[in-house]
Amino acid sequence: MIQLTDPEFHRLVDFVQKNYGIDLSRKRLLIEARMCSTLSERRVSSFSEYFDSIRNDRKSLTGMMDRLTTNHTYFMREPRHFEFLKDVILPEWKRMDCGKCLHVWSAGCSTGEEAYTAVMVMKEYFGPYSGWDYRTLATDLSVRALESAREGLYGPESLSFLPEKWKRRYFVRQGGNYRLCEEIRRQVFFHRMNLMDPFPFSIRFDLIFCRNVMIYFNQKSRDELISKFHGVLKKGGYLFLGHSETIGRNVTGFRYLEPSIYQKGS
Repeated sequence: MIQLTDPEFHRLVDFVQKNYGIDLSRKRLLIEARMCSTLSERRVSSFSEYFDSIRNDRKSLTGMMDRLTTNHTYFMREPRHFEFLKDVILPEWKRMDCGKCLHVWSAGCSTGEEAYTAVMVMKEYFGPYSGWDYRTLATDLSVRALESAREGLYGPESLSFLPEKWKRRYFVRQGGNYRLCEEIRRQVFFHRMNLMDPFPFSIRFDLIFCRNVMIYFNQKSRDELISKFHGVLKKGGYLFLGHSETIGRNVTGFRYLEPSIYQKGS
C-alpha cells in the first residue's frame, strides 16, 4: 500500500478543509485505506503525484470526495424530527395556509432516505387530494450517493424503522431489495452541491434538514454554514441538525426549541 507522507497528509487536509469544509485531520488511516485502490488504478507512485494530476480536474476531485466521505443513513433516522414535523410544524403550516406551497431542503441528503421520509410524512398528513405542494430539494456533495438516491432502490436494513403500512404502500419488493414508488420519488429533486459554495437560491425555505453533516466540519465552518442557513430560511422557519450537533454560541438568530431543533427568529 502506498504510504501517505506527513506533507501529503497536511496538503490534502488543508485542500479539503478549504474547498469543502470537511475536517480530515483525524482521518489519516481512512484516507490511506480508501484511496489505495484509486492510486493503483491511476498507476501513480505517491499521493503527491495523484493529487497533482487531479487538482484542476473537477470530475476527478468529485470522485476523490466520493471515496473520502461516508454516506450511511436509513429511513426514519432520528425519528423525533419527523414526529415534530407531523405534530408541530405541519399543523402550524396548515393553519397559516401559506399558499399551500412549502419549501423543504435536505442538505447533505446522502442516499435520499431523509428527503423521502419527509415527503412521506407530509403526504400522510396532507392527504393525496389536498393541493399542497411539498416537493423537496435534496443536495449532496457525493455524485455516487445522489445516483443511488435517484434510483430509489434500498436494502431491507434501510427500511427497518419504517411503519409496516408505509413499506406496503410506498415500496415494491425487487429480489432482496425494495424499490420506492414513483409517486414519492418524483416529489424530490436531487442536485449536487458543495455547502461551502455560495447558496444559489432565490427562494426562502420553510424547513432545512442538515443532520450529521457538520460533524465533519471544524467550528468555524459550522458557524459559517449555520449563518448561511439563517439567510435562506423564512422568518419562523425551522432547522433540524443531527442529535450530536448544536448551534455555536457565536451564531445568533435562532431560537432553541428542543435538542437539535431550532427556529429562525427575526
